[in-house]
Amino acid sequence: MALVKLNNQSISEVTALPAVVPIGSQVLLSTATASASASLSFNSTYINSDYLVYKFEFINCHPATDNVSFTFNFSIDNGSNYNVVKTTTSFVSNHDENDSGNNFGYQDFDLAQSTDYQILARLVGTEADDNVSGSMTLFNPSSTTYVKHFTSTTNNVLSISPPSTEEMFISGYGNTTSAVNAIQFKMSSGNIDAGVIKLYGIN
Repeated sequence: MALVKLNNQSISEVTALPAVVPIGSQVLLSTATASASASLSFNSTYINSDYLVYKFEFINCHPATDNVSFTFNFSIDNGSNYNVVKTTTSFVSNHDENDSGNNFGYQDFDLAQSTDYQILARLVGTEADDNVSGSMTLFNPSSTTYVKHFTSTTNNVLSISPPSTEEMFISGYGNTTSAVNAIQFKMSSGNIDAGVIKLYGIN
């Protein structure tokens, strides 16, 4: 492939991109708002073959129960069951508020051929300012050929002493060649007291 030369000399002077540069678009498909909700789910109305990539944004998801995990699972029957077999991997970075400690590395929050709900954030507390925010990307869920890859990054205040900010990185795949057409997010115990999850389709 030949290199494309931009005649403009700086980013501020660029007025158009060459035709060979792909431009994607992110379309808001749905917004789910929690209010003492057992879970927040999205089904085949939104997760289908319309897009190859789906992105979920978690905004200030606050639990009703202290020290819980924020989790998800896939469905291949439009939400009748959330029990897709998954293999995943995880690592975290964290730093205490009082600068007394920090950590970076592998943490055993992964799954190996398990139908369990996958943890996306842990030790989320019920203090007024506690919550989890982040995003998760799901690739080609409607494929009937390939497994369903996903990546997720979240951040929350760990409900420990001293409090600590933690970024958790989770990735893996739903080990199914059936189309994934629904997904459910919930706390490991109790309700999602408040929070918003937005779903986008990406061309």
